[in-house]
Amino acid sequence: MPPPAQPAAPPVQPPVQPPTQPPTQPASAPPRLLDAMRAQIRYMHYSRRTEQAYVHWVRAYIRHHGLRHPAEMARAEVESFLSWLATERDVAPSTHNQALSALLFLYQHVLRITLPWMQDVGRPHRERRLPVVLSHDEVARVLGALPAGPHRLLAELLYGTGMRLTEGLHLRTKDIDFDRRAIIVRHGKGGKDRVVMLPASLEGPLRSQLAAAHVLWAQDRSQQASGVLLPGALDRKYPRAGAAWGWFWVFPQARLSVDPRSGVQRRHHLLDVTFQRAFRGAVDAAGINKPASPHTLRHSFATHLLLSGYDIRTVQELLGHADVSTTMIYTHVLRLGGGAVRSPLDALSGGLGGLGALGSFGAPSAAPFGGPGGPAATAWPPSGAHPAGPHPAGPHPSGPYYPPRAREPEPCYVPLLSRCLPTPNFVVAATSAS
Repeated sequence: MPPPAQPAAPPVQPPVQPPTQPPTQPASAPPRLLDAMRAQIRYMHYSRRTEQAYVHWVRAYIRHHGLRHPAEMARAEVESFLSWLATERDVAPSTHNQALSALLFLYQHVLRITLPWMQDVGRPHRERRLPVVLSHDEVARVLGALPAGPHRLLAELLYGTGMRLTEGLHLRTKDIDFDRRAIIVRHGKGGKDRVVMLPASLEGPLRSQLAAAHVLWAQDRSQQASGVLLPGALDRKYPRAGAAWGWFWVFPQARLSVDPRSGVQRRHHLLDVTFQRAFRGAVDAAGINKPASPHTLRHSFATHLLLSGYDIRTVQELLGHADVSTTMIYTHVLRLGGGAVRSPLDALSGGLGGLGALGSFGAPSAAPFGGPGGPAATAWPPSGAHPAGPHPAGPHPSGPYYPPRAREPEPCYVPLLSRCLPTPNFVVAATSAS
C-alpha cells in the first residue's frame, strides 16, 4: 500500500520590501525670472545701477500685463507697454530707450528667445538738450550755502575736478596723490580709469578730511569690524586688504551699516541721496531758480574750462568721454549767450546813441551822401566828427549821414576774457551789412 501523499509545501514568498522613501533633499527648483536676470547681468559685468534699472522695467512690464510670464507674450504686448509709457506716463525719450533695452536684454540673454521683430521696434527720437550750467557767482553761492564739512568739500571736489557724484563717493585714500597733485578715478563710467587734477585750494581741506576718516578707520580696527567693500573678488584674493588704510573711503559714513548683498556689517561711504538732498537745499538757500543737481557741477566745470581757453581734447580727457562728440555739447557757450556773440541791438544802442539819435537823421533822400547829386565825400563829416554818430552841427541839409563801410573785424569767441581788443571801426563794423 503506497504511503499517503504529502501536502505540497506552500510557495516561498519573497520578503516584503519597505516602501521607497522620498529623497531627503528635494530637487532644486529653477531660479525665478528676476533672480535669473540679476545673475545674467552680473555675469556680463554690468554696473549695479544698470541692474537696478533693468529689473525695475521688467517688473513693471510683467505687472502691466497682469503678471503674465514674458515667455507667453509677444510683439503686441511689448509695443503696448512701450506705447503706454510714451502716451500715458509721458516718459522722456531716454527713459523710453532704457525700458526697451531692458526688454531686449530679458528676451535675448535671459529667456534665450530670438525675436526678429524686437529689432524692428521703433525707438523714440532723442532730442538734444543743453545742460544746466551755473555761473561762477552761482557756484560760489551754492558752495557757501552748504554747511562746512564733508558735503561742502565733496561739492567743491566735484566742481574742481569734474567728477561724477558716484566717482567722488567711491574715492579711496590711496587714490589721492598729494605729491603729483592728482586724483585717480577708479572704475568710472564704462569701467574706465582716468586721472584728474587735485585743486590746490583743496589740499588742506582734503588732508583734514583724511585725518577725520583715519579716526573712524582706527575705531573700526579696535572693534574688529569688517573691512570696507572691495571691488570684484579682491576680498578673496587679498583677505586683509579691506581692513587696510589705503582702501578706506575718503568720505565714510559716521555709522556702520549692513551690506544688502552679503549681510556683513561694515563701513560704507556717504549715500548719494543724502548729498543730493543737502545740495538741493543749498540751491534753494542761494536763491537760484535753475534745476541744478550735483551733476550740474560737472557741466559747469567743463563749460568754465572752455571759457578759460582750454582745448576741447583736454576737457574730454578730464571728463572721461570716449568720443569728443559727447564733449561738443559744452561748446554751446562759445556761440550762444554769455557775451559770446554781441547782439546788433547792443551796437545800435551803445554806439549810435540809441534809436532816438537815428530818428534825428530824418528819412533818407534820393541822393544820399557820396551819391550822384550829393556833396563831395570829403566835405562830410568835418574833421573831428565821430564817424558813426551825428554831426554836432545837425544833419546834412541834403540827407542823412551814412558812415563809410568798414572791413568786418576778426571773430571774437572769448570776449569775456578781454582777449579781443576793440578796433577804431569796431562799432561801425558791428553794424555793417556786409
